Amino acid sequence: MTLVEGESRGVAVEGGAAAWPGANRYEILDGRMTPHDVGETVRSVLRGEGVPCPEPAERGPGDMLMELDGTSVRLCSRPIADTAPGTLDPVVPAAARTQVLLSAAGPLSARAGAVFDRVVEALTLRGHCYTDAEVDTIVGGMPLVARYATEEPAFRDWALIFRDHYVENSVGFLLGMERAGIDPQWIFALSKGDRTLHRDRVHAWFLHRGYRSDTLDNSVINGSADTTARAYALAANERVDEFVREAHAAGRKVLVIDDGGLLAQGYGAEGVLKDGVDGALELTVSGLKRIAGAPGELTIPVLNMARSRLKSMLGYNEIADSCVRRLRAILPGEKFIGRHVLLLGYGTLGGRVAHALRALGCRVSVVDTEILALITAAEHGYETYTSVGEALSAHAPFLIVGNTGELALTHDDLPLLPDGVYLAGFATKDFSLLSEGFEGLRSTVVPQVGVRHTLPTGTTATLLGDGRSLNLFEYEGIANRGYDAYRAGTLIAAKLLCREAGDLAPGIHLEPVDREIDEAGLFAAYYDEYLASGARRPAAQATPVPVAR
Repeated sequence: MTLVEGESRGVAVEGGAAAWPGANRYEILDGRMTPHDVGETVRSVLRGEGVPCPEPAERGPGDMLMELDGTSVRLCSRPIADTAPGTLDPVVPAAARTQVLLSAAGPLSARAGAVFDRVVEALTLRGHCYTDAEVDTIVGGMPLVARYATEEPAFRDWALIFRDHYVENSVGFLLGMERAGIDPQWIFALSKGDRTLHRDRVHAWFLHRGYRSDTLDNSVINGSADTTARAYALAANERVDEFVREAHAAGRKVLVIDDGGLLAQGYGAEGVLKDGVDGALELTVSGLKRIAGAPGELTIPVLNMARSRLKSMLGYNEIADSCVRRLRAILPGEKFIGRHVLLLGYGTLGGRVAHALRALGCRVSVVDTEILALITAAEHGYETYTSVGEALSAHAPFLIVGNTGELALTHDDLPLLPDGVYLAGFATKDFSLLSEGFEGLRSTVVPQVGVRHTLPTGTTATLLGDGRSLNLFEYEGIANRGYDAYRAGTLIAAKLLCREAGDLAPGIHLEPVDREIDEAGLFAAYYDEYLASGARRPAAQATPVPVAR
């Protein structure tokens, strides 16, 4: 959805009515909604605000007139052609798209201005929201989640805090948790703050569905946030605390599915916060590290999805694929074949990224501090180095890829960087020296690409994206079918934890995750759904999910 705001002396929308000359306020916006959706949204706001004025008068298709505290406000709308699908899989027929002009005939009072703003906010959210057909497409792209989203009686007594990237597969996963028994009014979704492509659509749909939706930025958890971000995080934490208190007061336990962001703050320990949570699923290795450094002693069971066989064997292949696809897309004018690439970190993800880049024809060198990782890389035919400085003394790569999750580029390395080098981080900390800035560094934003930094030496280096995981920068990340198995495994593990929370000792558990996924037959279902020779057999028919509330 686009949004334009400004002062006007006469704004016209092609094919519709014009704003009045002299209007003091107008807004132009568009989104995936019908004229009927527009009218219903406006009426709902006016009723909710208690505006002492009659229902908006219909002046013709897409034309409405209302009075706000004595000032006439006109709403004109028209259908417009869509340019591209708003979901990973196209919807046929395409979702309707409507453009709206909202304009005031004269100055608005403070009260009228507040109502005007509320109408704009509501229309913006409604326009961002996924349509029923789009949600059906997302659910249909995750057949393994549909297979395992069977009713779990234990879920009736739990509330859920889900903190992850705002992408389509998060929508499909939470709908699966609903079908398994989690009440939507007891779901609190938190974005990690990444600039994922459709984050606004996901947020709008979560609110429409009845969830609470907010942001708890990873920069706050990692300690790199500015004052504004920290202040917002404090307010978000208060909203989370209130949700936990409400759930406990209603006789519900609270499950967290996260990457350590909440547990790192002590939600899983006694004596740190007034109300802690009752169980958690940990999704990432970085989250495990955060939990290890969290205040207090862990007093709840935490199931370790991060090091599960499911994620190690299936998840990282898809993550690596998304990393390389995003890298190629953000640099469409660059030549990759035959050029030097320096890869920092040859772990579970780094090894896969190295293989994918070499398959493109890149000449890949590897830096790692772990001797076994270096041995493995060398025996796979890569040139290996124990430090960035050593590698940069041997080669002048056009691209440096970071996968370590730790500070990988130091002040000592900066003078060795080739002029014009690109830096692609698939873990937030690798190039944080540049993203957080230092004295003498000059930076210029390159829209939709990243930030070009001019070092004190005069050398330039472009940090791609926003300094976070590049595969989530203005991108959807992993395909829904690519993450289907991991989301299904997470659902299976959540059922296990909620059934057996009373029998699981405090601490981090891996073996029960692997055992439960094996017993559920997820790997066989995955093979049958996506890999078996012959005709593809669907894993299950998804239970229809009513979207309208």
